[in-house]
Amino acid sequence: MISRFGPSRSTETPLLIGLPGPWTAIAVAVVLAIYPLVMNSMGEDFYISMGSRVLILALAASALNLALGYGGMISLGHAAFLGIGGYAVAILAKSGIDAAWIAVPVAVGCAAAAACLIGAISLRTRGVYFIMITLAFAQLFYYLAISLPQFGGDDGLPMTARSVIPGLPLDGDLGFYYFVYFTAGLAFVLLYRLVSSRFGRALVAIRENERRMAAIGYPVYRLKLMAFTLSGGLAGLAGALLANLSLGVTPHTLTWHQSGILMVMVIIGGSGYFWGGITGAAIFLLLEETISAHTEHWNLVLGALLLFIVLVAPDGVMSLRERVRALLGRKPAGGAEAQSSIAAGEKAQ
Repeated sequence: MISRFGPSRSTETPLLIGLPGPWTAIAVAVVLAIYPLVMNSMGEDFYISMGSRVLILALAASALNLALGYGGMISLGHAAFLGIGGYAVAILAKSGIDAAWIAVPVAVGCAAAAACLIGAISLRTRGVYFIMITLAFAQLFYYLAISLPQFGGDDGLPMTARSVIPGLPLDGDLGFYYFVYFTAGLAFVLLYRLVSSRFGRALVAIRENERRMAAIGYPVYRLKLMAFTLSGGLAGLAGALLANLSLGVTPHTLTWHQSGILMVMVIIGGSGYFWGGITGAAIFLLLEETISAHTEHWNLVLGALLLFIVLVAPDGVMSLRERVRALLGRKPAGGAEAQSSIAAGEKAQ
């Protein structure tokens, strides 16, 4: 139902309902800002580094979520953009360019350019063909990395030191965490602005019904290419941060296995929910770290736990909010009921 003052929140796209409220976002930002200080006071520097890794892979998973969850583009090649960003930083460091204000934008630009090229070709296909083409491009970059000796071959490219920011020492875990926190925070703000804008709504509508959007005059191909390019650029930013965290990059970053891990993170958290990539990355990495500390067969236990999570919440952990709302007797904000509200609104118009 559409009121005289415009569509209500329940008649908007289901994915907009997954956007965080201002107080939730502020609370998460405050917790993440305090976390390293608490760990530092306890002498647990390892968990500060772990926090940096979670933020970086949360950014990579959220970048994939932009293409997969909001755009409906199932890409098995996003590890290519992650690796391109990492290799760009490592190659510049090897050449003596270690300024972060140069290395990080170059990494983002290279990854975005590669995503634009791959998207321009792969988006002309549909379904399984799109999946296989993105996978093929990722494998192409992987074999390119291991075959060129100037890229370090199988051993990858080590970095003697992290990128340099005047006035901010990044050698320590605490300083680097806040660098990641600030950089990833800006990226998440950009993502929020994208998915809550008219561009984000159009992208969701294309995912829901591409033919209808094309029929009413939307440039479907161009919008999907823009989303895929932005997604690749953000993944490249995550790759640049990951290379700095690990002090190097290896061809393993480019493999389809890494793409699969990012996709698992998105699915666990909730494809199409703003917090989906962040939640999925945190759950996956924390479970991996906790279980591997107790058994060498951690892969088996982790797989069973992830299977349980998917069975309990097939639409991701973030979708559990709707179940809680239903149990409390409140009207669901998303899902099938929201879909029917949208259809009713379209007929009313």
